[in-house]
This record gives sequence, C-alpha cells and structure tokens, in this order.
Amino acid sequence: MMSLYPLSNEFYLQKNIFSISFIDIGFFYLFCYYLNMTKTKTTYLSLGSNLGDKFNNLQDALFILHKRVGQISSISNVYQTPALGFDGDDFLNACISIETKMNPNRLLDTILQIETELGRTRSNQEGYQSRSVDIDIIYYEYEVINTEELTIPHPKLQERRFVLKPLAEVAPQFYHPILNKDTRNLLQECRDKSKVTQIPQLLCKDRETLLSQIDLIAFEGNIGAGKTSLCKRIGQDYSAKLVLERFDDNPFLPKFYEDQSRYAFPLEMAFLADRYQQYTDDTSQFDLFKDFMVADYDIYKSLIFAKTTLQEEEYKLYRKMFHLMYKEAKNPDVYVYLYQNTERLLENIKKRGREFEKNITGDYLEKINRSYFDFIKGSPERNNLVIDISELDFVNRQNDYEFIMNKLQKYIISLSF
Repeated sequence: MMSLYPLSNEFYLQKNIFSISFIDIGFFYLFCYYLNMTKTKTTYLSLGSNLGDKFNNLQDALFILHKRVGQISSISNVYQTPALGFDGDDFLNACISIETKMNPNRLLDTILQIETELGRTRSNQEGYQSRSVDIDIIYYEYEVINTEELTIPHPKLQERRFVLKPLAEVAPQFYHPILNKDTRNLLQECRDKSKVTQIPQLLCKDRETLLSQIDLIAFEGNIGAGKTSLCKRIGQDYSAKLVLERFDDNPFLPKFYEDQSRYAFPLEMAFLADRYQQYTDDTSQFDLFKDFMVADYDIYKSLIFAKTTLQEEEYKLYRKMFHLMYKEAKNPDVYVYLYQNTERLLENIKKRGREFEKNITGDYLEKINRSYFDFIKGSPERNNLVIDISELDFVNRQNDYEFIMNKLQKYIISLSF
C-alpha cells in the first residue's frame, strides 16, 4: 500500500537530525566557553621587597594572593639580591606558581591593588625606586600578550638572575614561548652576574600553614580580657585544637571572691591539681585533624595568681608543689599576653554576668596585671609577646581581630631570624 506521505518519515527525520545538530553545536560552544571561563590557568609570579619589614611584606603578599587570586601550588626559596639599576637597600625575592581563573588583565588589576594595600606608592619619576612590595607576572601559561598595559612573558625576565634563580625552583622545565628555552637554560645563559644569596627562612602560602609550624600557642590575660573568645575564633579559623581552662568546676571560686584571705589557699591548690590533670591530658594527646594547639591559659598562671592571692609562707609551699608537678609539662612555643586596662576588664566582667565574679575589684585586677608583667620580665628565655587590646574589640570587629593575628604572624616570623 502506498503511503499517503511518501517523504514524511525520511524528510522529517533528517530535518529533526539537522535541527538537533545545530542546537547541539550551540550548546557545545556554550559548554566549551563555560569550561574555558572556569578552568584555572597556571601563572608564574615574581615578588620582591626592599623597604620596611621585607620578609613579612612578601608573606603578606602571598597570603592575599592565595585568598584572592587562587591556589598557590609552589613557592621558591627566598633570595637576597642587591638593588638593580638604582641605589637602594637589598631586595628579598621569590617566585610562586599559582592556579587562577582570572584573565591576565583582571590579574594585573588585582596585583596592582594588592601592591597599593601593602604600602607601595608609585611616582612619575623616571627609573627604579625602592618599594615595599613588587609583584610581576612572569608567565600566564604559554600565552603571549603585548599591549600598552601588559606584556607577557615579562620582557626582561631572561636578563634578571634574581628572577631566574627562584623561577628555576618552581618552573625549571617551563619553556619561554618566544625564546623557546626553559628556565634552567635561561639561567645558565643570563649575563646578569649579580650576587643572589638564599636565606634560610621559608614563605608559607597561607596563615594556617604558618601557624601549623608552632606546636602550642598560649594566650594569657587578666580576668575578662577575652582569652577564651579569641582562642575559639582562632581554633575555628585555623584548624587548631583548643586547650581551654575549665575553671567553673572549682568549688572554692565563688567562696574566694567573698572571702579571699580564708579561701585563697584551698582555691589555688584545687586549681593546681585540676590544671595539672587537664593540661597534661590536653597537650599530650595528638589530634590527627588539627594542625596546632591554642590554649587560653599557661601552666604558670597558677604561680602568677598564687603569688597575688597567697600569704608569703603559703606561696613558698605552693611553689614547691608547683615545680614538683609541672617539671615535665609542655611549655608553649609562643606566649601571648593580652593586656586590657582595668576599666574595660570590669565592663567585660559585668557583661558576662557570672554571679561569683560580681565582687571582683579593680585593685585585685591591677595586682594581677602587675604580676603578669613581673612574670614576663623575669622570663626572657620564653617567646613572650604582649599585645595591648585596650582599644580593640576583636569579638565584634574583624579589623581588630586581624590586627591581633598580624601581630602574632610577624612575631612568629621574627623567631626564624
């Protein structure tokens, strides 16, 4: 039987195939465009500084690059080199490789913004000048770009030993897309004979990596300084194991604030025993999922408070017991004292509303502050850092919290020099 529509099956099938094919091609191009926009690009950057705290300038730059630009995949050693082309202090230089989704122009804009934030000022004067931080794009994969704003590869990288030496550590076999030579060959052929000296200090890609080099950080301070709140924030932000004092379990504490002379000795002895058990347990147990420990007290807190509250003979006995118990205890790698003025301490104590703290006086808090400073002055062998937080609110203001973390960061870095 002849079909009433002899061409319909083949014709409409072919038409649908072509129709679907065109749609598929459109989706295919859109998909490819999406992949290209979301794919990371391997970029190589050179960093230098010859003003101010040079190493910390480089470290700050890496932290910001890692946060805003992309994942830092490798970091070279740091090299000290003389200023090239102008009179100035020696530079510290390094190179990194970083995976970014930014296109070259956006990357350049971000780098310029970071340089400005870190204190670099540009002038219209001719020639080179000293700078707090200098970040150059060396390679953006194998792309070749030559515009008024940007030239990639960097046009003078093959002439600069202070770039090639660290670059050879992060990209030894990367071929220059124009010169068709890898970094090792460019370094061998470089005519720049400037002295490039490696320093022992190493940069970290982020602050968590830096903090993880420290085993234990102890934050100390007066009653109401905010030690526990700060430790909890650091623990949450940087994957730290918390070692927090459990003082609420001491049955003598409420009685002590009512009658200090009567309950001082049993209070301090109870704290001595409790802290010993808790501290040794917490600091000796390794946590596979935490990078370092942060504590809101130090073992010597017992001695500091005991010296403030006990009579002379009681304190002598107490000190003997302390040294017998704690002679094998772990000391913090960094000891941070958060100084808060008495007025703010009283305000904070009132805000948290603990019934047993309502009778704490300003005179008592001032005695404790003096005792802490006496202890710090008498312990120069410890890594002590004092931070004045009198005008800070690190619980509610991010900038204040960053101020404290920057102080800690710089101090940890200084320990390696």
